[in-house]
Amino acid sequence: MDILLSPPIAFIIYSVLGLLIILYGFYSAPSEDTNYDMKRSLYGSGEAAPEERGVPGYKPFLLISLFFAILHLGVLVVGLSDLSITSAIYLVALVLGLVALMLG
Repeated sequence: MDILLSPPIAFIIYSVLGLLIILYGFYSAPSEDTNYDMKRSLYGSGEAAPEERGVPGYKPFLLISLFFAILHLGVLVVGLSDLSITSAIYLVALVLGLVALMLG
C-alpha cells in the first residue's frame, strides 16, 4: 500500500484519473449548433459593443501574487528546516525580498 503513496506512482494515477474525467466531459457534452451564427458572435444583444476596455489586465495583481507565493514558500521552507544559522539567513533574505516587493 505504501507504493501508492510514492510521488511517481501517485502522479501517474492522478494523471490517468484526470484524463478519464476530461474524456468523460468531452464525450458527454452536447454538440455545437453551427447553423446559428449569432451564437458565434462576440456581442449579440442588438446594442453596439462597448468601446472602452472592460477588464484591466493581470499586471496589477502580479505583485500581489508574487508576494503571497514568496511568503507561502518561504514559510514552508523555514517551517520544515531546523533552527540553524542557514534558516535564519534564509529568513532574513525572505523578509528583504518581501520588503522589496512591497516598496515596488
